[in-house]
Amino acid sequence: MTNILVTGGAGFLGSHLCKVLIEKGHRVTALDNLYTGSLQNINSIDDHRNFKFIQKDVRIPFNFKNDFDEIYNLACPASPIHYQKTPLNTMQTSIYGAFNVLDFAQQNQSKVLQASTSEVYGDPEVHPQSESYWGNVNPHGLRSCYDEGKRAAESIFFDFYRQFQLPIKVARIFNTYGPLMNPKDGRVVSNFIMQALQNEDITIYGNGQQTRSFCYVDDLIRGLIVMMESKNNITGPINLGTTCEFSMLELAEKIIQQTQSNSQITFRPLPDDDPKERKPDLTLAKENLNWEPQVSFDDGIRKTIDYFRKVITS
Repeated sequence: MTNILVTGGAGFLGSHLCKVLIEKGHRVTALDNLYTGSLQNINSIDDHRNFKFIQKDVRIPFNFKNDFDEIYNLACPASPIHYQKTPLNTMQTSIYGAFNVLDFAQQNQSKVLQASTSEVYGDPEVHPQSESYWGNVNPHGLRSCYDEGKRAAESIFFDFYRQFQLPIKVARIFNTYGPLMNPKDGRVVSNFIMQALQNEDITIYGNGQQTRSFCYVDDLIRGLIVMMESKNNITGPINLGTTCEFSMLELAEKIIQQTQSNSQITFRPLPDDDPKERKPDLTLAKENLNWEPQVSFDDGIRKTIDYFRKVITS
C-alpha cells in the first residue's frame, strides 16, 4: 500500500484523484485550504479507513508524522474568476506552495508530481503546442499571476531535481471537464452547460472562433497516475490533454444540442490576454507514458451535463 499526499485534494481534479487512488488500494491524505475546493467533493470517501483530510494552506510550511511515498501537488485556483480575484495569493500558492511541497518531499524522499498547466504557453504562436515550446506569456497581464506562477513552479521543481536529485514529475494539464466542476467557476464548459440547462443566453467572448481542446476528467486522472508511476528519469514536462479541438461557437452549439436547450448565443468583448487557440502535442505522452485519452467528447459532455442537471435540481 502506497502512502500518498494530494495537495488541493478537495478541488475538482484533486477529489477525483483521491477517489481513484483509494479505489486502487492506496492510503491517501488530502490537504486543502477550501478556497476553491469543497468538502462535498470528497464526501463519498471522507469516512473511508484509508482516507484523511487536513485543512491547511500550502503557502504555510508543513510537516506531518506520516512518511509519504508520493505527493501530487494540485493546490492552486485554476479558473480565471478565482485566480484573478486574489492574484497575489495565486502567485504565492504556486511559488511558496512549490517550495513547501518540495522541502517536505525532500525530507521524506518522496516522489512528487507538479500539476502544471497549458497556460505556461500563454497565447501561443505555435500550434499545436509541444513541450519544447517556451510560450508567449504576458508577464504583467491579468492572467500572469497564474501563468507566471506555474512557470516559476516548474523552474523550482527542476532546480530541486538538479540540485538534490529529488524525483519529480511535471505534467502540463490542458482544459479538463467533468463532474464536480464548480458551476460558478467561470470556465467555459460549466458556464455553457449551466446557461443551456436554464435556457439562458449562452455568452461567448470575442467572435467565438478561438479554440480549446477538452479532456474528460477520467482520462486526465489516469494520465497523472501513469506519469507518477513512470520511471524516475521521465521527469517531464509532459502535456496531458486531448487533440479534440473546438471553437467556442462549435462548443456552444454542441452543448445546446446535447441539452436540447432553447438558449440563444450572445457575444461580448474578448478579455485581455485570452489565448486564441490551445491544443497539445501528445507525442511525449504517447511515447513515454503509453497514454492517450479514451473518452469521446460526446460521452464525456453527456456525463457532465447529467451532473449539472443534478446540481440544479438539488
